[in-house]
Amino acid sequence: MSDETTWLQLHIDTRSGDADMVNAALEENGALAVTLSDPADVPIYEPPLGEAPLWPDTRVTGLFPADGIDPDELVMRLQTALRALGPLQIRVETLADQDWERVWMRDFKPMRFGQSLWICPGDTPPPAPDANNILLDPGLAFGSGTHPTTGLCLEWLDEAWCAGGVLGDAEVIDYGCGSGILAVAAAKLGAHHVWAVDIDPQALTATTANAERNGVSDRITTCLPKGLPAMQADILIANILANPLKDLAPHFAALVRPGGKLVLSGILEDQIEPVWQAYRASFERDGFRIQGDWARIQGHKA
Repeated sequence: MSDETTWLQLHIDTRSGDADMVNAALEENGALAVTLSDPADVPIYEPPLGEAPLWPDTRVTGLFPADGIDPDELVMRLQTALRALGPLQIRVETLADQDWERVWMRDFKPMRFGQSLWICPGDTPPPAPDANNILLDPGLAFGSGTHPTTGLCLEWLDEAWCAGGVLGDAEVIDYGCGSGILAVAAAKLGAHHVWAVDIDPQALTATTANAERNGVSDRITTCLPKGLPAMQADILIANILANPLKDLAPHFAALVRPGGKLVLSGILEDQIEPVWQAYRASFERDGFRIQGDWARIQGHKA
């Protein structure tokens, strides 16, 4: 592999109460992944649902592809988006491709979601061999379960499995699949078939690899959005961002069968109502769940 630097990391130190706003700004400006750490770079692992422990001073780090990005312009966009927080010190550094692919493995530990679902590094023996274990290697794609929005979706899948009948033989769409963590979880929990959709070819590569690692590649099909056939799924899960979710509402309405389930995440708590406004004509809301400042909305096609 080439030693050429192909990634940019932007570090923004902020107060814990502003970390979610900074996180959202980084993602909206193209960050492929966002991590939270203290000044000593100790990572945050998945907290219990409903809790979001942060340090008083929190470092928010966004990862961006270096190709085609002007760092100075990116910093200016972020300063504008976050002007309500006052002047920010934004530190930019380059990161070698070979460093990024494996650095996350140092701190990625097995994590449990709900009653029976575990996400484990691909080279780590599962701590509960009889549980629903997913062996994961995100590669360069977003999604290891450490972000609250991913955890909220995994929790919904575990609850659906524990309730029985929801996932069994279901046709599922994971829209914005990232590493494939949700697609693989759905397949492991009984879905008949999962369509894993993403705009990033690297995400499709990671999803394919993780499906093979978990023995469910025969039930997962990866594709770009334009490759998704006309269909109506039993369940559609989308863990992306508020603005794309609003834009995709008519498309999602066409992709879900009457009575089918809809799970939306990647949104902040104060974005619940604006996002749901785009869906209320076609869906009925069944509730929502909050973790820290992040939210998941669940509903069904009317």
